[in-house]
Amino acid sequence: MSMAAPAPRTALVTGGAKGIGAGIAGRLATDGWRVIVADRDPAGAAPAGGRYVVCDVGEEASVAALVGSIAVAEQRLDALVCNAGFMIRKPLGALSLAEWSAVLTTNLTSTFLLVRAAEVLLRAAKGAVVTIASSRARMSEPNTESYSASKGGLVALTHALAVSLGPDIRVNCISPGWILTKGPEPTEQEHAFHPAGRVGRAEDIAALAAFLVGQESGFITGAEFVVDGGVTRKMIYPD
Repeated sequence: MSMAAPAPRTALVTGGAKGIGAGIAGRLATDGWRVIVADRDPAGAAPAGGRYVVCDVGEEASVAALVGSIAVAEQRLDALVCNAGFMIRKPLGALSLAEWSAVLTTNLTSTFLLVRAAEVLLRAAKGAVVTIASSRARMSEPNTESYSASKGGLVALTHALAVSLGPDIRVNCISPGWILTKGPEPTEQEHAFHPAGRVGRAEDIAALAAFLVGQESGFITGAEFVVDGGVTRKMIYPD
């Protein structure tokens, strides 16, 4: 009598149609995970063997439907990577309340909605959550108030969730710096500005995310990992 193969570990990656999210989804699929990718982009796709869901993770009903579909189709959820986010860069006086709220909803409130909806599945799997914040939670450029506030809130929400949901669920945060996902290749000067000697790549974040949802990170929770090539540790004075 043959034994049925165990169901593969299952991960949900939000904002996974492109950029860092796609990098994380691809890395987890390569590592043998079944990956569900959720994104607002109707043209997105999941890695081979996974599933793609068009979803606005800032909408409560959409999140409930997404997690409900995982409970039915995959019947388990071992990891949740909350990566969805966007920026509106405007002077403070030109930023409307609706624009502020849209950024906070997608970048911060969505994590609350997702973790709340997925708590039962994640507890059953002794799973892990990884949130993707930003080094902008700790440093800023002009006209980025909504984005910086959302990412700072995400860092705080991460450790609050870790305390509330432990020991069943571990929750950690990655705060990327400059990660090249589109646009022109950085200049030699821009690479050299980083103590690590280069601008970051999506696979840098994906490697850490894969570690944090894996079994080898079982003693790590409530932590923030700033992955920025050392820039936020660099003391800078005017020339």
